Amino acid sequence: MNRRRIVVVDYGSGNLRSVSKALEQVGALPYISGKPKDILDADALILPGVGGADAAMNALNRRGLVGPIRQYATSGRPFLGVCLGLQLLMESTEEGTELCLGIVPGKVKRLPRDLKVPHMGWNNVRLRHIHPLFQGIIQDTYFYFVHSYYADPGDSSVITGVTEYGIPFCSVLVRGNLMATQFHPEKSGALGLKVYQNFIALTAGELS
Repeated sequence: MNRRRIVVVDYGSGNLRSVSKALEQVGALPYISGKPKDILDADALILPGVGGADAAMNALNRRGLVGPIRQYATSGRPFLGVCLGLQLLMESTEEGTELCLGIVPGKVKRLPRDLKVPHMGWNNVRLRHIHPLFQGIIQDTYFYFVHSYYADPGDSSVITGVTEYGIPFCSVLVRGNLMATQFHPEKSGALGLKVYQNFIALTAGELS
């Protein structure tokens, strides 16, 4: 069993517990915390998220977590964003007025208004690049999505997976130690758990 400190950021996000339970299912010992020191001392960090970007950024600011998350993101240690946790990596969002974390250049945009939103349910991910986070997962695997907005990174090279819903959008982002998915692995059955298992293996140095 992996004994590294895997911190799940607690800022009042609704999927905090489900992410933690999924990690436990793959043999990890997640540490739920909203303390800046715990974030800075983590061996791996997971930023979950559901709901609106403004509320999330306000919560992160109130808890003094924005600076520590940004600092952690530059440390080279594994970082995984989930759903809103992917979008918050961008600089700004059409969803509200608050600035996002600004870790990855880009903007969060609303899905086209002629589509039914939220985009909710199973959809496939087309991987552009091979990455250890998806080891043992075949191309075009279906994962579970719930979102009305999507990340549009300024540098297309960080877009590792694409999903179609009216338009193609970034469903997997990878830049060095930063990994993020627009879908919810914890709601995506056995292959979603495999994503978490691979992230834990990366954290332990078992994948590269």
